[in-house]
Amino acid sequence: MEHINYIGPLLGLFAFIAIGIFHPIVIKMEYHLGKKSWWILLFPGIIFIILSMFFKDILSVVFGVFGFACIWSTIEIFKQHERVINGRAKKNPKREYLK
Repeated sequence: MEHINYIGPLLGLFAFIAIGIFHPIVIKMEYHLGKKSWWILLFPGIIFIILSMFFKDILSVVFGVFGFACIWSTIEIFKQHERVINGRAKKNPKREYLK
């Protein structure tokens, strides 16, 4: 068992957790703030990716995964908006939706 590398499964688990964390964040952000909130995730994503270049080993990968999860979530906010417009996700009754 001393030759088994656990880094791959740990990073896979971290990616799975990051996706699980960002999924409800995207839904809540679109519901409360709309698609104009995309930049709130873009800039931290860029910062985490830059940080990943200055660390070594697993911490570098963790920052990179988290950064790209943030950036992917900016895309998902626009997709979530389209799902709301098409009636496949819950609308916020306090907001007016424009295409």
